[in-house]
This record gives sequence, C-alpha cells and structure tokens, in this order.
Amino acid sequence: MSPTPSHLAGAGAGAEPFRVFVGYDSREDIAYRVCRRSLLRRSSIPLDVIPIVQQELREAGLYWRERGPTESTEFSFTRFLTPHLAGYRGWALFVDCDFLFVADVAELARLADPRYAVLCVHHDYTPSEATKMDGAVQTVYPRKNWSSMVLFNCDHPKNRAALTPEAVSTQTGAYLHRFMWLDDDEVGEVPFVWNFLVGHNKVDPADEAGTAPRAIHYTSGGPWFERYKDCEFADLWVQERDAYEAEEKKAKVDEDDIKAAIQMAPAVSVDA
Repeated sequence: MSPTPSHLAGAGAGAEPFRVFVGYDSREDIAYRVCRRSLLRRSSIPLDVIPIVQQELREAGLYWRERGPTESTEFSFTRFLTPHLAGYRGWALFVDCDFLFVADVAELARLADPRYAVLCVHHDYTPSEATKMDGAVQTVYPRKNWSSMVLFNCDHPKNRAALTPEAVSTQTGAYLHRFMWLDDDEVGEVPFVWNFLVGHNKVDPADEAGTAPRAIHYTSGGPWFERYKDCEFADLWVQERDAYEAEEKKAKVDEDDIKAAIQMAPAVSVDA
C-alpha cells in the first residue's frame, strides 16, 4: 500500500483542507453550486472549494488573454492557474463545473503520487457532436478532456516554471491542454471513473464496482441546459440540485425569522 499523501496525513480536526478549484462560468452558476455541494456532502476530509472566476483574475492582474472562438467556457485557460492560486504548494484538484461527485473525493486525493507533476484520466475521446452545451463549438484535439479534471502537484518544479500568469495568458491551447510543458512520464493516470464522460464511458455490468462513475462529467452539456435535460445520469444531478435549492430556501426562511424576531423584540431601556 502506498503511503498516505502529505496533504491527507492526519486529516481531521485542525487539518488544512484539501483544495478543490472549480472552473466557474457565469452561464452555469447552478452547475458550480451543485458540483460544490456534491463535493462537500460526500467528503470525509475537510475541503476548501474555490471557484476560478475569470473576471476576478483579470481584476487581480493574473489573467489578460483575449477570449478566442474555441473557448467554450470562461475557464478554458484559467484552470492552468491552479498551482499559482494554490501558492505552488502541496496538491490541489481542478475540476470543470459540470461535474457531479457521487463518491468521496478523498479517495481521489489519495491517488496523488509525487512521482508525477499532474494526474488525470487519460481519455481516448472524440466527440460526435459539432456543438455542445448552449451551442458552443465542440473542438477536437489530442488528449481532449484530460485537463477537465487534474490533480496538480503544485510545487513540482516544472509546474512552478511553466504555469505562471504570464504563460497561462500567452501560451497556446495545445501547449496547455496537452500538458506539453511536461514529459509523458510526468503525467500520471487515475481511473476513468473519476472523470466519467456522459455519453462516452460505460458501466460494465460484469464489473459495476470498478466501472460505475465516482465523478460524473456532463461534458457535452448537463440537465441545466434544456437540450440535455434528459441526458444519462440527469436524475442524479436533478436530485442534487433539488436538495441544494431546498437547503437554500430553508436558510433564507431561517434568516428572515431571525430578522423578524429582532425587529419584534422590545427595546431595552437603560436608566441614566
């Protein structure tokens, strides 16, 4: 058995949270919120779930490239700032917002191996559709979807040298999405169940335990888009969304009750 990664050693009260950076797109706000809830609800370790918001990065002077016609989301390139945002320290996970975690992310975090600069699912994926989501262009390129879920060894020397704000704002899409700053043997592999592509990956009835998704990726579009409301695993996402919205509604009611109670409380007079 491999040793417990340092970022999980002694995980418990007082432990530093494992950092999960989630690509945020203003068109898919609900997807981010459901993804975040699915991570937190099933995690056995403390998490710090952080949205990567392009506008905030621009305002901070960390990102300045113009958006190109092949960028289907606001985080197409900003994902590669994950090591920088993590202070080039320890391990951090990046995931697209169109993920739904149905298993404990600690199991994925335990796969972190210091021999590698990054770990991801090595998909062999060629999309069949010309467009995705709400009409965005579907591009085809080598190692497609490898960068949609990445365990980053943030303090790896090559990540420190290559994944700077300058590089992320100027390097080509091929250089970044194909991990061209790394040698092939520095790109580790994790099981496909942690980036289970809806419409591409399949559960093997003869090995359900080994092939059932642990993190579902609605890569072409999820149920928050009308076009994909009946896609595979839509029911699981809808259940998570409904639970999130019920929690938000209850929190709002509780907040309103507290405000009403404060307003109705009699004023306390203090004699001079």
